[in-house]
Amino acid sequence: MKKKNKKKLIILVLLVTLLLTTGCTKTLTDKNKKAVVNKVTGQNLTENILCKPTDKETIKQYKDSGVKIDKLPECKDFKVNSGKYEDLWTALLVKPLAFLILKIGTFTKNYALALIILTILIRLVCYPFTRKTAMQSENMKKANPEIQRIQKKYEGRKDEDAMMKQSQEMMMVYKKYNINPTSGCIFAFLQLPLFIAFYEAVQRFPVIFEDSFLGMQLGTTPSIGLTSKFFFMYLILMLLIGLTTYMSFKMNSSGNDLDPSMKHMPVYMTAMIIITALFMPSALCIYWLTNNLCTMLQNYIVKKEVAKNK
Repeated sequence: MKKKNKKKLIILVLLVTLLLTTGCTKTLTDKNKKAVVNKVTGQNLTENILCKPTDKETIKQYKDSGVKIDKLPECKDFKVNSGKYEDLWTALLVKPLAFLILKIGTFTKNYALALIILTILIRLVCYPFTRKTAMQSENMKKANPEIQRIQKKYEGRKDEDAMMKQSQEMMMVYKKYNINPTSGCIFAFLQLPLFIAFYEAVQRFPVIFEDSFLGMQLGTTPSIGLTSKFFFMYLILMLLIGLTTYMSFKMNSSGNDLDPSMKHMPVYMTAMIIITALFMPSALCIYWLTNNLCTMLQNYIVKKEVAKNK
């Protein structure tokens, strides 16, 4: 096994291990086993928070539900090793991520801005990997005409000899245009764990979900926010998520005309993301929007780079 393949396998095993040992948020319930709803944000409160709430009404709700919040550290004093060990997931991802958000938030005086800055920093660190993905898409577009000719050449032929020759010719095209289907997948593997870790950081740290940005409560979902007096801000957020998600898929496509069934994939995926975002905390929607904008900027830079090298 090649060294590169070994590294990818190790990374994949580590990610799977993290997901298998993932802790999760626990919804706070009352004596009747009903979810306790935060009167400020409209969200279901999380039982296993990692630092003290600051809002008086929220503190009362936790105490009334029997949660011993007095033993928790103040959010501003939270450290990566604060609290007891829960699991590998919380120790390696959730706590460090939340710690960074809290620390950046002390300078920005707003946790939404801290989320945006941290998302940009993560994208900068991961740029070598995400650039590979974008480059693969651009190379695939250049190879598209040759791949179509090969597919047309062997269209309707299902015998083993024809399939083997088609595969060999396709591999020659991939080699010609420096295309590696598995290259640049590391960040794609990281996306889901990061998304879940950001979600837990928002849900388990009251100082984050109690904060607001441009009239939007960070812990409130757009589905609830659209019924508030700042509904237009939540509406704008949803429209921006939809637009940037669609643009990201279109800019990062690698020649969807190769497969007719993929033609409408950007539309389907955008619709799915919008529906999902309706029920995510606004803080997570802001993270997703920032991530989309970073992807669009990166693809623009890569396209310019490819154009110069022609």
